[in-house]
Amino acid sequence: MSSRDSILGDIRQALGRGALDEATRRRLDERSAEPPRHVRPPVDDADRVARFIERFESRAGTTARLTSLAQVPGAVAVLAEKLGLPHTAVVGRALGELNWPEGWQIDHGAATSDATLGVSLAWRGVAETGAVMMCSGPDSPITHNFVPENHVVVVPVERIVRHYEDCWADLRSAGQGAPRAMNFISGPSRTADVEQTVELGAHGPRRMHVLIVG
Repeated sequence: MSSRDSILGDIRQALGRGALDEATRRRLDERSAEPPRHVRPPVDDADRVARFIERFESRAGTTARLTSLAQVPGAVAVLAEKLGLPHTAVVGRALGELNWPEGWQIDHGAATSDATLGVSLAWRGVAETGAVMMCSGPDSPITHNFVPENHVVVVPVERIVRHYEDCWADLRSAGQGAPRAMNFISGPSRTADVEQTVELGAHGPRRMHVLIVG
């Protein structure tokens, strides 16, 4: 008798139940051998971008639509002007080919404590919850996601998938193995630890803006 059988036997005895008959035992063993079936909310492929935007904005995030990657620097510059930010940003090398406006200082290294604006390329966007999947690596320092008070994430429309499981399938298909760190981020950092009052920016960016390209 295995430890499992011994424990379950003790539970049945405490409940006043006898041993399982062979047919019941076989049926339960067959059911436990089946892979789990997760219940996933229906997400229409045609509606995945709209759902992503609706879910992300429901958590105090903001979004904008662009037609090409070339428009990213201009959109970031407009946001910086609106927020009164200096013309400096930490930008992942995955976006290293972008042509920034004159006068902007761009750093592709890790974000230091004085960084006010980070710009990152998302690995995937998830329509199910409105989260972006960020993968660490030489071209996308993980500090860009958490150190600057303002975080701009670039998500091409073809990278917006329906469910979390699609992210894992795409990661396996890429054949590069799992990165050292993966983060699903669904809006600005927030906490309500003090007197149940929601405060943004407690453990990461106070503002998060997603640029959807395509």
